[in-house]
Amino acid sequence: MPGTESSNRLTRTTRTTRRSTGRPTKRAAGLLAGAAAVALVLTGCASGNSSASGDSGKVTGTVTLQTWALTPTYSDYLKGVASSFEKKYPGTTVKLVDQPGDGYSDKVLSQASSNSLPDVINLPPDIALPLAKRGFLQDISKDDSTLKKTYVNGALSAYNYKGVDGTFGYPWYLNTDVDYWNKSMLSQCGLDPDNVPKTTDQLFEQAATMHAKCPDDYLMSRKPGLSDFSLAGVKILNSDGTKFTFANSSKAADLIDKYAKAYQNGYMPSSVLNSDYLGNSTLFTQTKVAWTTGGATAIADFEKNNPSLKGNIVVSPALDTPPLYVQGLSVSSKSKHIATAEALAKFMTNATNQEKFAHLVSIFPSTTSSQSDPYFSKDDGTTEAKARVLANKALKTAENLSPVEANDAMTTFLDQQIALAMKGQTTSKKALETAQTKMNTLLANG
Repeated sequence: MPGTESSNRLTRTTRTTRRSTGRPTKRAAGLLAGAAAVALVLTGCASGNSSASGDSGKVTGTVTLQTWALTPTYSDYLKGVASSFEKKYPGTTVKLVDQPGDGYSDKVLSQASSNSLPDVINLPPDIALPLAKRGFLQDISKDDSTLKKTYVNGALSAYNYKGVDGTFGYPWYLNTDVDYWNKSMLSQCGLDPDNVPKTTDQLFEQAATMHAKCPDDYLMSRKPGLSDFSLAGVKILNSDGTKFTFANSSKAADLIDKYAKAYQNGYMPSSVLNSDYLGNSTLFTQTKVAWTTGGATAIADFEKNNPSLKGNIVVSPALDTPPLYVQGLSVSSKSKHIATAEALAKFMTNATNQEKFAHLVSIFPSTTSSQSDPYFSKDDGTTEAKARVLANKALKTAENLSPVEANDAMTTFLDQQIALAMKGQTTSKKALETAQTKMNTLLANG
C-alpha cells in the first residue's frame, strides 16, 4: 500500500468486494493466481509446524524481514524500526529485504519451495494460506497469549484458516471502504443527500426512485459476488474449507434474481455486464452514476480527476457490514531464531510503530488501542476527515467477506455465470450450480 505499487493493494478505490466493480485489478488478479500457484508447487514439499533446530527460545541472533514494495519510499521508517528493535534486544540484528510488487507471490513460492523463506515475511492472508496449510508458517498463537486483546478482531481472524489450527500472521496494516454519493445527482433525481442508503435493501429502493425520476441516470453500477452471498447469510464454504457450498442455498439464487430484476428494469447501466465495464468508481468520477465505494482517501482522487465533484460529494458508512483488507507479518516455521522472529513481527505491529506508519500513508493500524488516536478518530468538519473517521470506526466490525480460498480463476468464472443469469440466458440456480462445480474442481486441484 505504501508507495505507488503498495497503494494499489489496500487503498485502491475499486476492489473485488460486494460493492466493487466485480472485477479485480490486474495486480490483484496476479496475486490471487500466484497464491494458487504456491499451493500447487508446495504440494510435494515437506510440512510440519515445528521450530528449526538450534532455536534457544531467546530473543537473539540475526533475522531477515521481507517487505513488499515499501522501498525506497519508506526505507527510513523501516530502518528506524529495525534499529529500535536492535536497541531493545541487544544481540539481535535485523536484515531488511524488500521485494517488488509484481511477481511477489511467485517470489514467495520460490523461497518456500527451496526452504529459504525469510524469518519474517509480509504476507496478505491469501498468499499466507497455502504456506500455512503446508507447515511453512509458525502458529504465533502458541507463543503469544495477547493477540486477541491487541489486534482488531477481524484482522486477526484473517490469519485463521478453515481446516488449519492456529494463527499464521500478525495483522500489520488495514483498510476498509466507505460510501461516496453525488449530492447533485441525488437531489435532482428525487433523493435526499442527507438520507442516503444504509443497507443494500435501501440501495435497491432508492435506485428505483432515481430511475423513475431520471431514467438516464443511475445509482447502482455493479453485480453481486461472493461477499454479497456472505452478507445474505449464505454459507460459502464447508467447515474445513474443502468445498464451496453457496449453490446449496436458495438465498444466493434469490439475491442474483434481485440484481437481475434491477438490471432488467434499467436501474443500472447495461455496461455492467460487458467485458469493457469501466468500474463503479470510474463511472462515479464521470458523474454517470451517483454512488461508489472507496478507501478513506478516495475523495482526493475523485476531485482531482473531476474538479466539478469538489464540494459535491457526500460520504457515509459502508452498506451493511464493511469489508476488511489486511496486510500482515508472518513468521517462517523454519527460522533458526523463532523467538526473535516472533518478537520482531510483534514489535513491528505494536501500536506505536503502526501509528507512526499510518501517519505517513493512508492506512489504518490493526491495533485496537490505536482507534482512539485523534488522527483517526477526530472529525475536523471536512469531508476528507469524515471519511477517515468513518473508516476508522468501521474497523471495529469490518470483516473479510470473501473467502481467501476463492482465487481469481474461481471468482472470474462465477462472475461470468452471474452475468449470464442477469441477462436471462440461464437461471440463477443453474448459474450457481455450474459455478460451484467448476470452483470445487479448481479448489480440489489447487
